[in-house]
Amino acid sequence: MGHLWSGVTIDCLDPQRVAQFWQVLLGREPGPAPPGWVYLGRRGDAQPRLVFQPVSEPSTGKVRIHLDVTVDDIGEAMSTVLALGGRDTGERHDYDEGVVVVMADPEDHEFCLVQYH
Repeated sequence: MGHLWSGVTIDCLDPQRVAQFWQVLLGREPGPAPPGWVYLGRRGDAQPRLVFQPVSEPSTGKVRIHLDVTVDDIGEAMSTVLALGGRDTGERHDYDEGVVVVMADPEDHEFCLVQYH
């Protein structure tokens, strides 16, 4: 039996709000989901489905996994994140292969914007 990466699940106090942020940022359309949950994409899509799961308590501490989002223009992407209600963590890394900027969505889930050279 083969294994296939089918999705990423993100715990949220407000799944609708967080999913809207990611929907606009990534241009992903919602798919069918159970009540209270939001799925961006569908099983079998070329990209893994993003699943926004309702939880009753906020996250404490740093999450040890995050998404990397490849962009063409790091400055423009940062502006988009801020306009959508996200924030800049102030962390930036310049590597030979490109630039990585750590951002956070409206519920403070950190992710990286990556612009390759």
